[in-house]
Amino acid sequence: MTAASRPVPTAIRRVADARAGAAIEIAWSDGTIAAYTARLLRDACPCATCREKRGQPAPPQLLPVLRPEETVPLDITGMQPVGQYAYSIAFSDGHSSGIYTLDYLRELA
Repeated sequence: MTAASRPVPTAIRRVADARAGAAIEIAWSDGTIAAYTARLLRDACPCATCREKRGQPAPPQLLPVLRPEETVPLDITGMQPVGQYAYSIAFSDGHSSGIYTLDYLRELA
């Protein structure tokens, strides 16, 4: 697939997801419409720190402890374009270092 034939977003809007709260809905130029929940995007964060954490096994814990940011619903607090190829997404847990390329967002759809 050439760069010219790759689907691109034609519309982006915030929507309510009955199961997961707020979500971002992207309409793609090929007619596909995909909803991305905050949890999906946060768990798939492409930044180096998150990729490294996903590659490491979780340390064993006798009693799980929630961090303060885990006690409130996760939300998308901002979304900014990065050039013509990606978006930077900020989350209510304070994380905002992931750059989500259009190709990666399309994969997640």
